[in-house]
Amino acid sequence: MNEYVIETKNLTKQFSNFTAVNKINLKVEKGQIYGFLGPNGAGKSTTIRMLLGLIKPTEGKSYLFGKPMESHSINLLRKVGSMVESPSYYGNLTAKENLEITRKILDADKKEIDKVLKIVDLTKWKNERVKKFSLGMKQRLGIAQALLGNKELLILDEPTNGLDPSGIHEIRDLIISLPEMLGVTVLISSHILSEVELMATQVGIINRGELLFEGPLRELKNKSQSEICIGVSPISEAERYLLDKNYEVDKKNDRLFLKKEDLNPGLINKELVFQGFEVSHISEENKSLENIFLELTGGIK
Repeated sequence: MNEYVIETKNLTKQFSNFTAVNKINLKVEKGQIYGFLGPNGAGKSTTIRMLLGLIKPTEGKSYLFGKPMESHSINLLRKVGSMVESPSYYGNLTAKENLEITRKILDADKKEIDKVLKIVDLTKWKNERVKKFSLGMKQRLGIAQALLGNKELLILDEPTNGLDPSGIHEIRDLIISLPEMLGVTVLISSHILSEVELMATQVGIINRGELLFEGPLRELKNKSQSEICIGVSPISEAERYLLDKNYEVDKKNDRLFLKKEDLNPGLINKELVFQGFEVSHISEENKSLENIFLELTGGIK
């Protein structure tokens, strides 16, 4: 039986007449890096705030480690580290001093500071003032703060936002290492599929408050069904002919697209030419993972 670190049942949040999150059912298994994907404004941050008890749901329930947040929030949240939007720090204090403040609040062991500094590769700069840090170093410090206290679940909201390619690479490698190094489960929200694709094995895609897809990345990739793209004239007559022959046809940008299920492009070309159509182009195309994501979230019509 799967052990869910996060599970939601019909989780909903309404603000006046606006539904930010609508009856979503998430399932995050222990030890996973779960990519929570969606465009800006899709409902990701609202969902995360409900999971962390920062706002109350309008209806539905959320469970952490199999227990309801509603009645066990204080004990459950002791196991959870988070970085929502951007890390909190005092610029005039050093990295170590910032972590000491967090440690005292959590009543964690003093040894934890050196441990998390090593994990995020900031030991060399622990006595430097944070205001001198690059954005990537500040993000790593935020992750160090979130890890203090032997956390079992890490929730990171857009952790690579605003970083340059080098900073993105550093944060990505750090996140990938955490489940094996610490046994921690990670939920990472992002609006960039290509980033999450390099880290996560499980994804949930949300848009306009609706959960559109949840499952392994390989399952999402399986939606990348091949299509046969045809440039043909006259196009409307060719479309009617193919529809009459029970082909599944989609017309886009002066091209006809046929779903490929054991279809032979050569035979289709021969058939159209035999019927008197002028075929100027025929090719087999695969949808990219990015295109599937954009189609699901309304980015491609």
